[in-house]
Amino acid sequence: MDIFYLFVLLLSCRIQVVAGRMKLSPETLTALRGEEARFTCSASNTRWTVMVWLLNGTAVLTIAKDGGVLPSVNPNVTAETSPVSHGDSWVFVLKSTERHDQGPVTCDLQGIDRKTASLFVQEKGNVKVVGDDKLAFKGQSVPFECQAAGWYPPPTLQWQVNDKKVNQDEYNTSSEESGKSLFTVTSNLSVTAVKSSRVACLASVSALLTPLKSSVRLTVVAEVLREEEDCTLPLALTASLSALLLLLLLCICTVLWHRRRRQAKPSPQEAIRSDQSVSGRRSVAEQTGGKVNLGYSSEGPTVNNELIVETRRQEDFVSFHKVPDVVSSSSLSLHNMGPPQVCLSEENSKNVRRITTV
Repeated sequence: MDIFYLFVLLLSCRIQVVAGRMKLSPETLTALRGEEARFTCSASNTRWTVMVWLLNGTAVLTIAKDGGVLPSVNPNVTAETSPVSHGDSWVFVLKSTERHDQGPVTCDLQGIDRKTASLFVQEKGNVKVVGDDKLAFKGQSVPFECQAAGWYPPPTLQWQVNDKKVNQDEYNTSSEESGKSLFTVTSNLSVTAVKSSRVACLASVSALLTPLKSSVRLTVVAEVLREEEDCTLPLALTASLSALLLLLLLCICTVLWHRRRRQAKPSPQEAIRSDQSVSGRRSVAEQTGGKVNLGYSSEGPTVNNELIVETRRQEDFVSFHKVPDVVSSSSLSLHNMGPPQVCLSEENSKNVRRITTV
């Protein structure tokens, strides 16, 4: 019995020593579809000759210790030496991961040992909060819906209000599978309108470093009115004062313009007086040869008021007499010494004015 226990102990120690000669990392890798996946296989035992990489149980790449990477029928895989590891270490590179690449990845040191890691491939879809920005009254309950489509596996949805996470008890989530083994997740949230906020929905999977985000604006009406009153009152007052000043300036300009126009343009009476004065003075000047006779008055209607006034002022110096216009004599001779017979025709008499000018 002692010999048997000793044999088992020696065998376990040998297994641990052999196991310590080989290492595969990482043991689990999760990558997004289309991204690169890398596994490193290190062998401390220098007696190995061939390293074979298997993907989902199928050999896809062979590395010879002396010849390096051998040609592969799969153009999506390659290998390169690891610059950071000691000993014989190779990095298996899967250039663009696809959903069918998900599964075990094995590094097999022929005749020595093999190690297996796990590869998980996830797919990123899109996320959107249904609808546009919303307007609500204060205290009103506003529903929101978020849809994340085209994901694998089903993504995790998280709501945020003003960049603060919402408790999972406040919203519900449902998932359904669509074509090509992709999932669509829907979540509903109800928010009480207290103040204007930014409501966001985030979707993520483990391989996604930064969650995808979609958000809308919730505007509370009461708050908007209050903010507008704070800003609108000074603006309205300023606008009113500006309008009044502009109107006053316009009125002043209009009054000044009318006054100036009225002063520049004489009134109709002044225009008539001026015309009569000019015409009267022109006629008098023409008849008097340039010497104005203030006592002269024409036979026709009087058109020069100023001339009449001047004539009335000199009434003390003027006397009027009627003289016959026609003198007829039946016997007029130098030898006739009798008294002359004079016939006065009053109908044809004319006014004769004698004017004494001082």
